[in-house]
Amino acid sequence: MKRFLAPMIVFAVLSIFLAAALSHDPRRLPSALIGKPAPAFDLPQLQTTGARLSSATLRGQVWVLNVWASWCQSCRDEHALLVEFARRNVAPIYGLDYKDEPRAALEWIARAGNPYVASIVDRTGRTGIDYGVYGVPETFVIDKHGVIRYRHAGPLSAASLESKILPLVRQLQSERTDE
Repeated sequence: MKRFLAPMIVFAVLSIFLAAALSHDPRRLPSALIGKPAPAFDLPQLQTTGARLSSATLRGQVWVLNVWASWCQSCRDEHALLVEFARRNVAPIYGLDYKDEPRAALEWIARAGNPYVASIVDRTGRTGIDYGVYGVPETFVIDKHGVIRYRHAGPLSAASLESKILPLVRQLQSERTDE
């Protein structure tokens, strides 16, 4: 009987940890980067061979960073919303193509539409890690000073775009840059 007791206790403890992890909603985790400068990057652009994009060139404007990958089903699910948001010309959307094959990424946006002013390639996932990304898709709103003001983990919905991102972008755009 005693020889079965130890494995049963280990199993019970592991079951508790697994249940706790599965019941956790990652979208509810606040980002430690809210209110802090967005991590710097200088990465190759997906669509333009030899071209690079750095975070420094985006300062002075409010912009949206969408972390995506062609292999990500949730990214595909939210993609039409991003295309529509881009058509509204509210704020530029930049993509961070996360741990993806560039050819597959190019084929995906050619087929589904390209909402991005530019998409940068993060093959190793290092920039994603710097932003605290632990799953795609994730979307960030960055202000004119290069500060992260909002993070949305998981696929965007029409409601999240209309109730959170759009009002925040408009508010940030109306703020003076010399503040």
